[in-house]
Amino acid sequence: MFDKKTVIRAVASLSCSVALLAITQPVSAQAMRPEVGRPLQAAQEALKGKRYADAAAKVREADNAPGKTAAEQVTIERMRAAVAAASGDLATQVAVVNSGKLPAGEQIRMVQSVAGQYYTQRDYANAAVWTQRYFKDGGTDQQMRSILLQSYYLAGDCTNVSRTLQGSLQADESAGRAPPEEQLQMLASCFQKSKDNNGYVASLEKLATYYPKKEYWADLLSRVQTTKGFSDRLQLDVYRLKLASGLMGGSSDYMEMAQIALGEEYPAEAKKIVDQGFASKALGTGGDVERQKRLADLAGKRFAEGQTALAKDEQTALQSRDGNDLVALGYNYVGYGQVAKGLSLMEQGIKKGGLRRPEDAKLHLGIAYLQAGQKAKALQVFKTVGGTDGTADLARLWTLQARRTA
Repeated sequence: MFDKKTVIRAVASLSCSVALLAITQPVSAQAMRPEVGRPLQAAQEALKGKRYADAAAKVREADNAPGKTAAEQVTIERMRAAVAAASGDLATQVAVVNSGKLPAGEQIRMVQSVAGQYYTQRDYANAAVWTQRYFKDGGTDQQMRSILLQSYYLAGDCTNVSRTLQGSLQADESAGRAPPEEQLQMLASCFQKSKDNNGYVASLEKLATYYPKKEYWADLLSRVQTTKGFSDRLQLDVYRLKLASGLMGGSSDYMEMAQIALGEEYPAEAKKIVDQGFASKALGTGGDVERQKRLADLAGKRFAEGQTALAKDEQTALQSRDGNDLVALGYNYVGYGQVAKGLSLMEQGIKKGGLRRPEDAKLHLGIAYLQAGQKAKALQVFKTVGGTDGTADLARLWTLQARRTA
């Protein structure tokens, strides 16, 4: 999800920079009284040699000198901070920061170092607190925003992960940019850990929109089908979405989809499914080839019969008191390649009313528009699809699919 090693290396460099500052700024004994300057010079040499215990002892010796001037105290605290940062003495670093005796610029660097070291110690709650303090005190290093975000995430603080990311994600989308995939992954993972299914699905939908990988789409479809109240009658619509998004599995998916389409009187769609199955080599190989060929023959036969009956079926549908037959026939016409006529009949059927399942009809009209390449109209129709049995959920996923292919 994110490169934690990179962050830890960056954190280590923060501590090194604090120590390096003290090493590269020579301590002048002439600028201080000998009882302060000499032990600080010795501390500096010990720090260069990584003899941290000796360095800390010399800092204490300098601090024990009576009557220290303000300048001497600043130099002592600077050296104390450097030794603590280099040796990983977090308690001393915190004490130095809280003393408020360092100059403002060095204070911010020390706060940054403390935040980073809490992160490396996996104390993510304190890492977040100190990173917030860093920005509050005027820090501007954008690398620290990554540490803050990851601290929230690793601490399981999904509220702050969402709050922190919301602004940047909205800014990216408003500017027409794809939000970073790792940030969307982090948000989705956080919602999943906190069992916030709505938040997880919303994040997953963004991932599927901007990074249309099969695993995101497969997860979305799986969640839709396991939603409470999802109707089994929508199985063909699920397969339609799987086919459009490249999620069809092996021969069983093609066989089952074609059989359902034949059962629901969509012979043109059934033949197309079988043809695609053979073209993709999902069908036509293995130990079930004869059964697959029989299905192909049946689909071909029903296709021819359905094409012959189109005109007669149209007259019957037009004379019907409701629009059910018109909607179904219109979808068939689209499957046979008579797109304009099919879409017109579907619209007439919806307008005529009396539909057994009006939300299904609108969903199918949207799918037909999308299959016809009319994405703008498809999106308009999908917006109108309601229902609590899965139709609205599928329409939302079809909306993502339409935008993905736009």
